[in-house]
Amino acid sequence: MKLPALPNSLSLSRLGTNEHTIMAVLAFAVGIGGGYGAIGFRHLIDFFQSIAYGSSESLLEVVKTLPWYLRILLPALGGMVVGPLVYFGAREAKGHGVPEVMEAVALRNGFIRKRVVVIKSLASAITIGTGGSVGREGPIVQIGSAIGSTIGQLLHVSADRMKILVGCGAAAGIAATFNAPIAGSMFALEIILGDFGLATFSPIIISSVTATAISRHYLGDFPAFLVPQHKMVSFWEFPFYLGLGLFCAVIAVIFIKVLYRTEDIFDELKFPEYLKAILGGAALGAMSLLFPHLLGVGYGAIDQALMGLSAWWVLLLLIPFKILATSITIGSGGSGGIFAPSLFLGAMAGSLFGMGVHTLFPELTATPGAYGLVGMAAVVGGTTHGPLTAILIIFEMTGDYKIILPLMTTCIISTVAGRQMMRESIYTLKLIRRGIDIRAGKEVNVLKSIPVKEVMNPNVETLTESLTMEQLADIVSKSKHNSFPVLDEDGNLTGMLSYIDYRDAVFDENLKDLVVVKELASSKVVTVTLDDNLFDALEKISVRDFSLLPVVDSNNPKKLIGILTRRDIIGAYTRAVVKKSLFIRPGEK
Repeated sequence: MKLPALPNSLSLSRLGTNEHTIMAVLAFAVGIGGGYGAIGFRHLIDFFQSIAYGSSESLLEVVKTLPWYLRILLPALGGMVVGPLVYFGAREAKGHGVPEVMEAVALRNGFIRKRVVVIKSLASAITIGTGGSVGREGPIVQIGSAIGSTIGQLLHVSADRMKILVGCGAAAGIAATFNAPIAGSMFALEIILGDFGLATFSPIIISSVTATAISRHYLGDFPAFLVPQHKMVSFWEFPFYLGLGLFCAVIAVIFIKVLYRTEDIFDELKFPEYLKAILGGAALGAMSLLFPHLLGVGYGAIDQALMGLSAWWVLLLLIPFKILATSITIGSGGSGGIFAPSLFLGAMAGSLFGMGVHTLFPELTATPGAYGLVGMAAVVGGTTHGPLTAILIIFEMTGDYKIILPLMTTCIISTVAGRQMMRESIYTLKLIRRGIDIRAGKEVNVLKSIPVKEVMNPNVETLTESLTMEQLADIVSKSKHNSFPVLDEDGNLTGMLSYIDYRDAVFDENLKDLVVVKELASSKVVTVTLDDNLFDALEKISVRDFSLLPVVDSNNPKKLIGILTRRDIIGAYTRAVVKKSLFIRPGEK
């Protein structure tokens, strides 16, 4: 049954209450939806895992009982289902999901298609349930955000309210998934919205707390990882934690680069897009023959590392293998998050680093598990560039306050070093590769998305160098332009003649036969090519206050192809805004 659409003129503030109360009620509703969405998503993963592997217990133990061919076959079968589901259902459900939410907030006023809730839930649950080497936090962020966006669309809220509701959904999803209400709130504020104002903060907290309460009611109040208590043994450990921060930053940057390079490799394969996930699943299954730790979210392997139950060589090898496994899962078309893989890498790297320093300085250092805990936050900070979220989520997931000082230090070092090595985070780099810079704003990204070749006018009014002022006056009187490209006898672009250049000479009777265009035209021509975008073109027009720009061949800057005017750019921008639905369209699915 389809709900009747509310009139566009409906204003929630007309219900007789203030803005904060309205947003509190809406945030509470989103928190309920996000909380139950997270619980339902976890049960959905268990359901598909039970179908695939016959048990919903930790894959690390279940997989060891399977014959080798099933280890390869089951992830491939998962890819066979997920590939077409995402390709034909909702392509934004591919990958880790958080960049899509960030894009929706920055460019589409928080508008997310309603079908994303269903497609993302199924695709990610099947990917993870059949062994995909990804996490569940990215999908639940996208699912929770889609729930918030859907509620906003049904009530026709304003753009500002819609963005907050999307953030509420993201916070609710993270909080319910990890039993971490503070970290969930910080994730939404720091990464999704980038806004710590009171008007934003309060609804986010309400949603996060509501979702956590629901999660605890059904799943219990337990930290995500059960680890022994750790503490700093001495002040002299701080240099070691600084070194760990740098080590984790390097791993984070390698993870980001390998992930997107793997995506490029799969994109270049001459193979149907919706079938590539089968190849990725088979490759992942083959790697699991050596290391079953790679399958699923990997919490079992993390627990072993933190408890000191893994050999150093296992920890060492799991780092590159996990990077490759997650990159193949996502790059081939699977659906899942990168947060859990980041935690996995941090636990392995930190525990390995801790083994080394504890062996060398046993009386000055804590056990390797302490460094594993800190390493988890450090790699998350290095990949997401969200140090506050990383610090708080590890603190809440472990319930261990004694490790907070090295945790803060190492995470900040990793984040700062990671930013120095790579400007973009694992989330924003995906958007940058699409030509979207969320820091630049909506207008810039719209213009950057439109190439010059789609807008330029190939019909160009040109002047030859030998034209006299009398001839020029006749052309100007009939033209709709006041600036003209100047060509030589061979048709090569040699200059530009603007109104300022000829305004005095063209109407001077004494000069009409004495001065030619070549003498007045500027030889310093500012041009654009077919592959430039409208943002670059607008900058060039604005700096010199031109009325038009010549469009030239990128291989031959003297070959004139067309012209681009300021009016062309403004018109293209207006059409793109409507076409790309950057403003919410009520009723769209």
